[in-house]
Amino acid sequence: MNLENPLLRSGIALAGANKRNQAASGENDGILTALQVASLDLYGTQLVVLSACETGLGDVKVGDGVYGLRRALVIAGSQSQVLSLWKVDDLGTKELMAKYYQGLKDGKGRHEALRSAQLELLSNPNYQHPYYWASFVPSGDWTMLQH
Repeated sequence: MNLENPLLRSGIALAGANKRNQAASGENDGILTALQVASLDLYGTQLVVLSACETGLGDVKVGDGVYGLRRALVIAGSQSQVLSLWKVDDLGTKELMAKYYQGLKDGKGRHEALRSAQLELLSNPNYQHPYYWASFVPSGDWTMLQH
């Protein structure tokens, strides 16, 4: 029986992750696991956007759902999340996120701003293919951000 916490199998590689074998014991290894994210205090955090590759994936546990960064962020208290389901293009993601944040700034709801940004990319001949815009999914509270 494997008793390893499934939240240890999802995470984000940060600065220093490529040198983790050289890290001294107890030193930051550059990997932020979903288990560590779950222990953060994110109550009051309205939105977390993880625009890197495959941030919305996780480990499926029958009867329990998906264990990954999204679940960890919810446990930590974030109200909403935007995550990606596959490897993303840097320039396409930059365009999408700029449009998304502009939509939020303009007072659109969290989900509406993402949908609007995705539709804008869809109408751009350089980014029409779903590879550039469809990877990102919203989760959680859909309403406008509160100032």
